[in-house]
Amino acid sequence: MTAEPAHLAAVRESYDTVAADYVRLVVPPEGMDPVSRAMLAAFAELVRESGGGEVADLGCGPGRVTAYLDGLGLSAFGVDVSGEMVALARRAYPQLCFLQGSMAALDLDSASLGSILAWYSIHHTPPEQLPELFAEFARVLAPGGHLLLGGHVGDAQLRPATGYGHPVSYASHLVPADRLVELLEQAGFTVTTRLEQPHPQKVDRSYVCLLARLGTVGHRPAD
Repeated sequence: MTAEPAHLAAVRESYDTVAADYVRLVVPPEGMDPVSRAMLAAFAELVRESGGGEVADLGCGPGRVTAYLDGLGLSAFGVDVSGEMVALARRAYPQLCFLQGSMAALDLDSASLGSILAWYSIHHTPPEQLPELFAEFARVLAPGGHLLLGGHVGDAQLRPATGYGHPVSYASHLVPADRLVELLEQAGFTVTTRLEQPHPQKVDRSYVCLLARLGTVGHRPAD
């Protein structure tokens, strides 16, 4: 049995600890800024127009964004490494499917998904492991599948002592947006839309949304 990577264990244990207060402190999708909600809506429209299919919300946390996608007409399910987050999601949205697992090693068949949402969930992945992560996204997506990646970008590694009112052991790795685009393209994606917003307090970081599509219909990148 392969040992769990140290960074993944830290993420799982930390989010198990903070899960209940995360729900209390983090705004739900309805309370997001208009631009973020518009990007989610655009993603949903693109997925519907391309024929739908299952949409995986990777790093789904307590499932609120998964449920938001469901409300936008998508067949969405969630995956999260934290068992406590998955338990909260299942209790809040019993009509939806939530699975515990790593987004870097999905228990899904190749080319089985219509689309992927990775919403503020990749920043705990060490930068040197991002190529493997994006290769896994490409593996499970069907040709032409959509990806919406939203998150923090910059050039820093942050190791907060606390998060959501609790001690945490994870690190946050902020990667420049240009580097994310480069890595996605290396994994076989074409980035079609890039939207970047400055952080309201931190001049060295910002928020980015990247809409991308896997290759072209009828073509998949070589292994």
